[in-house]
Order: sequence, then structure tokens, then C-alpha cells
Amino acid sequence: MTRIEDPKGRDSEKRSQRDTIIEELRARATSLGFSAFGIAPANARPDLPQKLQSALQSGWHAGMDWMEDTKDRRGTPTALWPDVKSVIMVGANYGPDENPLDRLTDPSLANVSVYAQMRDYHDVIKGRLKDLAGLLARRSGAEVKVFVDTAPVMEKPLAEAAGLGWQGKHTVLLSRDAGSWLFLGAIFTSAELPASTPEAEKCGTCTKCLDICPTDAFPAPFRLDARKCLAYYSVEHMGQIPLEFRRPMGNRVFGCDDCLAVCPWNKFASATRDSKLAARETIRDAQLSDMLALSDSAFRDFFAQTPVKRLGSARFLRNCLVAAGNSGDRHHLPAIERLLSHQSPLVRGMAIWALRQLADSGEAETQRARTLATEPDPEVRAEWSH
Repeated sequence: MTRIEDPKGRDSEKRSQRDTIIEELRARATSLGFSAFGIAPANARPDLPQKLQSALQSGWHAGMDWMEDTKDRRGTPTALWPDVKSVIMVGANYGPDENPLDRLTDPSLANVSVYAQMRDYHDVIKGRLKDLAGLLARRSGAEVKVFVDTAPVMEKPLAEAAGLGWQGKHTVLLSRDAGSWLFLGAIFTSAELPASTPEAEKCGTCTKCLDICPTDAFPAPFRLDARKCLAYYSVEHMGQIPLEFRRPMGNRVFGCDDCLAVCPWNKFASATRDSKLAARETIRDAQLSDMLALSDSAFRDFFAQTPVKRLGSARFLRNCLVAAGNSGDRHHLPAIERLLSHQSPLVRGMAIWALRQLADSGEAETQRARTLATEPDPEVRAEWSH
């Protein structure tokens, strides 16, 4: 007698196995320190290529040419990996234990953005993602690839599609549980997994993140123009800080947290309990005078394993000199004068600007005559004319 298979029964068994795997993944994600977990179909955001192209055509990426170079792969997950069917998105809370805005009022501090006060999140999150992806591969037999801001992946829209939160008007992902403080990681897989419910945008009429921006970098809600963004200039920009952005930088020497920190949704967030994502007090409380004195080797030691180290000591000193010029503190003048002869023109040029903010006219004229006699770089020389 021929046995008749029950296709509905087989489908039910597959769904049960799949659901078991997902619950196991969710539990493992929690044990690894992820506070958010969700799944999006690889094709969940067909609008992304057009949105990306519009932003690039508007020039909002500033000098980040890699965004233009990778636009074809960035627009959709399948362009990056044709076999991807689902994307698992996870988030890790890195919330601070105090309001970062409070530190902007103390000009003696060298203010580093919250995300950079700790060990580089790329290293922390990627190891955990590999653990989670390995579990999925073993249980399902599917192929997997992991990404932590290391490939052309549009993590925030995918995280929104996976139900982790929603992109706020400041373009950062917002979460009821973590506010603006969520590191994201992505696992691409060839497995077809059930999608989570996308999160709806909940910003309403609030514009606090747009209103607080010291350089008016948001041309409209949900749009960020990097050409006006202090985070871009202090982290990504390779040249001198443009004159019009030096005063607004205040004491920000790496990044800018204003639009994140002011968000009302942060009131529901709690400080991270993850020791690897907690701020190093030596960086959080760094004194500007100490940062101005760092040699190249001392800079690399002080910021070892943090995002700041990738900036390099010359660009970091460039930023610190802007902060010194904004401090109103003449005690920084000896350090500034020493940096007038630094090997990097970035440092020499910004040292001139800082000196001109703090020195009296006689002191400045003495230094001007001395430096112009030997300075070969036209951009550095031009700093005396601003």
C-alpha cells in the first residue's frame, strides 16, 4: 500500500523547527549582551537605492567618497551578497550613566563622543555576532555573513525593518529601551526566516534633535548634511576644520552627541551594564591640557583599542587646538606655542588659530613673524590672515 505524504504536516514540522532555532538564537543573543533582536527580509527596503542616490546627488556625504564608490552594493543586501534571503539585526545598549550635554559646559575637558569612550565597538560586537551566526549555521545548515559597520550595509533602515526601533529625525536609530544609544550588528543568511514586525516611527512633532544642532546640519527631518556636521569634521574630515565650524565645536574633540543626547526617548533608557561597552573614565574625564601634551606614541597608548586611535594623533591634536582656542584659558598658550612647530601642517595651522584666540596682539605678532620666516605650507601661512 502506497503511503500518502501530508504536505501540511511537513510544513508544520519545518515551521516548528524554524521557530525553535529562532528562539534559541534570541536566547543566545541575550546571553551575549544584545538587548535587541529582529529579522528582516533581504528585500524589505526596496526604497533604499533611490534614497541613497538622492542623498549622494545632494552632496550630503561631504568628503566621504567611499559612500559614492560603494553605492551599488550599499543600496540593497542582495547587491552585496546575491544569496542572502534574511537579515538578522541585533542591537547592544551603550547608554551613558550621565547626560553628555553636561560636559559641554566645562572648557577644561576634551569632550569625546560617548561611543568612542570605550573599547572599539566593531571588535566587541563582531566577536559576538560570529558566535550567534555560527549557532545559526550549525542549526540550519544555512550560509551566514556578519557585518558591523565594516561593509556597505545600511544597518539603520534594516534595523527598523527588523523591528529594533525606528530612525529618528536625527537619522539615528531610536529604541524605546535604549533611546539613541544602540550599537547595531547584522547577520546575512541564505536561510528564509520569518520576519519581525517593522517598528513605526514615533517622533511625532518633536524637533529637539534638529533644534539643538549647533551648525544646523539637518536640512529637513530625517536628513543629515555631513557638510555641516561637527561629528563629520572631527572624525572623518582629513583637512583643517573650516573656519565657520571652529567656534561651534566648543570642546568637542571627537564626535558630537548633541542630537542623540537631547532626545526625549532617552528617559526610558538605562545605562549599559556591559563592562566592555562602558566608558573608560580616563577618556570620559580627559583634561584638554593633558591631551595637548600627548606625543604620537602617548596618544596611541592612551586611546588603545578605541575608535579615537584610528583618527591619528595629528588630527586629534587639530581638534584639541580648536577646543583650546574656544576655552578662553591662556594657560594653554605654552602648549599651543610648542605645537606651532609640529611636523604636521594640520597641527601647525590650527595652533595658529588657537593662539590668535588667546594671545594678546603683541604675543601674536611675535609668533607670526617667527613662524612665517620658516613656514613652507601655504594653507598654514594663510591662517595668519583669517
